[in-house]
Amino acid sequence: MTMDRRTFSLGGFGLAALAASQPVLAARKAKPKAKAAPAVAPRKPGQSDVIVLGAGVSGLQAAWMLEQEGKTVTVLEARERVGGRIWTLLDQPGYPEMGFNSMAEGYGRGLDAAQRAGVEMVEVGARYRFGAPPLLWINGKPLTRAEWAAFPGNPLPDKLKMLMPGEVVGKLVADNNRLADWSSWHDPANAALDISLHEFLKAQGLSDAAIHLCWDISPYYGINSWDVSTLMMEYNDGFIKGQMAAGTGSLSVKGGNIHLATGMANLLKGDVLLGREVVAITHEGGTATVHCADGATFTAPHVICSLPFSALRNVKVLPALEGLQAQAVGQLGYQPISMAFVTASAPFWDEDKLAPGMWTDGPLGNVMPQRYGATPEEITGFVVQARGNLALYWDRMGPEAAKAMIVRQIETLRPAAKGKIAAHSYFSWAGERFNGGDVSFFGPGQVKWLDEMIKPAGRVHFCGEHTAQGARGLEGALESAERVALEVLTA
Repeated sequence: MTMDRRTFSLGGFGLAALAASQPVLAARKAKPKAKAAPAVAPRKPGQSDVIVLGAGVSGLQAAWMLEQEGKTVTVLEARERVGGRIWTLLDQPGYPEMGFNSMAEGYGRGLDAAQRAGVEMVEVGARYRFGAPPLLWINGKPLTRAEWAAFPGNPLPDKLKMLMPGEVVGKLVADNNRLADWSSWHDPANAALDISLHEFLKAQGLSDAAIHLCWDISPYYGINSWDVSTLMMEYNDGFIKGQMAAGTGSLSVKGGNIHLATGMANLLKGDVLLGREVVAITHEGGTATVHCADGATFTAPHVICSLPFSALRNVKVLPALEGLQAQAVGQLGYQPISMAFVTASAPFWDEDKLAPGMWTDGPLGNVMPQRYGATPEEITGFVVQARGNLALYWDRMGPEAAKAMIVRQIETLRPAAKGKIAAHSYFSWAGERFNGGDVSFFGPGQVKWLDEMIKPAGRVHFCGEHTAQGARGLEGALESAERVALEVLTA
């Protein structure tokens, strides 16, 4: 399976077709020792052709691709687990996801990786849509869509009053996308479009009060509408529209998405070393050296860094990064998201006759029912989520106080729940030491960083979701792995 530029340019849909058309993939699973591959030279301890930093899907994918071309690879991961931003609570009912949740039918790279990893994908989109839609809770009172449209405190323009707050920004961006070709979002010719989301929404007729309600309370990216690039939002919109054209289903790994990462790691022939926090990368001449907090060092001709920039900014790189690349590493934003998993001992929603899901404007955040039982009717628990400033507020409380607050708030808003709920497994992405936030986002005026920040710095190469140019999320992480593997192979 020789990789070339054509293979890498196939993209999400193309890779899915490539996987389907090549029986060699199935043969590899049946007879892994029979596959044809270039000979791998013996390695000395601590030495490889390539060192990959980070065992998320991007790093694991890059390592696997390079091994298929005969390279020896060592993967270093600071955590005691693989998966990066994939994190499944395997000890809770329904295996709730704290990170990556599902992939669309058009995630060709993701589906190809799942096939190789030997995991079963199941459709979960119907379970998200099952049952009564979540109610909007404003000032502690529940509102249906019709009630919200007539609500005196609804700050939306008349033509938007029927939309729930969480729907407004996505619709405005989708209906007013300024990019004729969304994949050109990082082209310097579009630099003038790189304005704040706040400026864009004001131009669409939203008041400050409406923007605060529809974005700042629960921002999809960033802390508020001022620190998010509209150009990035339009890119995201174009990617989503492409995915919707491929199919409306949502797919997750049966038994938990973390099995995708562990399956990918198990495919590797080289070492995947856990608990190896990187503190420095030095590169000179034809060699790069990775220095770990435990004193271990690893040398190779190439280092692939899949670390999010929020983690890389704590690693000393010598010679130092310069220019826009250094700015990006130091300043690229990462989304604060905090979550708790809540279980119910009795279906209190049947007692109070209200929809189990809740979108609130208060400290509770969003309450999302998880339907991962034997049938979609069964609610196995609730993921309660805070984003942006609310996530940081929860984090300042600390996990135990935040969980107690969540239970107290649900019981206050839903008296039928009193004594029937318990909060478990608080998780903060902003507080996660090796992430410092969930997905990356560009602020206004920062999209110009992209083409510069992904360039190799000497013997150090960069991948990860934050470096993707044509996809988002897990698919973007895998896209970046393709690019960086080809970069190393042709260096």
